[in-house]
Amino acid sequence: MDVLELLPRLHLLRFPVGQAYLWRDGDKLTLIDAGPIGSGRLIADAVRALGRAPSDVRRIVLTHFHEDHAGGAGELAAPTGAEVLAHRLDAPFVRGAAPGPPPVFEDWELPIHAEAAKHLPRGDPERPERVTELSDGDVLDFGDGARVVHVPGHTDGSIALQLPEHGVLFTGDAVAAAPVTGSVMPGMFNLDRDRAVASFHRLADLDADLACFGHGDPVTGGASAVLRKAADTYASPH
Repeated sequence: MDVLELLPRLHLLRFPVGQAYLWRDGDKLTLIDAGPIGSGRLIADAVRALGRAPSDVRRIVLTHFHEDHAGGAGELAAPTGAEVLAHRLDAPFVRGAAPGPPPVFEDWELPIHAEAAKHLPRGDPERPERVTELSDGDVLDFGDGARVVHVPGHTDGSIALQLPEHGVLFTGDAVAAAPVTGSVMPGMFNLDRDRAVASFHRLADLDADLACFGHGDPVTGGASAVLRKAADTYASPH
């Protein structure tokens, strides 16, 4: 796992598939997404390497239920006591109360998904004991007020997090950066492509200087302009 500093209080944690983000408020840490199965120990080690204790992780906010983002949540929450949060529509799948619906693949996505799956650990994730349910517009107690933005399409309960006081936007898989070109695009492997594009447009309308994606390099300056330019190439279904 690679660790990159994006801001003095924000680090990117990059896994073989997908990535998570660690935000610091004084002596309190918030993790946005938790990597695939087996990532709990790696994240704890990264926290220690940054001079903090794993118990400083007070909350784990999941942008959606997919295994490359939620697989490590229970592993880290168990020893640290961190609160796990997810949108109310995805929370049952994070808890393991039901299997989540699979994506509706476009033909061109199938070989990409097959290749990504080779790098994901097998087995069942350790489920968090409790999952706090979120809704659109909720404001969380980190980053001087982190606003929950419901962005369905990738999953029904996908969320983004906007930190208006810091110009930071965490998009989850509602937005991605292409690995070779770096071009910004709606995320792949969606449940509903039209809703995913509509959510992409919603995020492009927000103000942000730094945009952090679930896959691909963040946009580290002028993110709003980059997102809006990208959104212009995707016709809104509404």
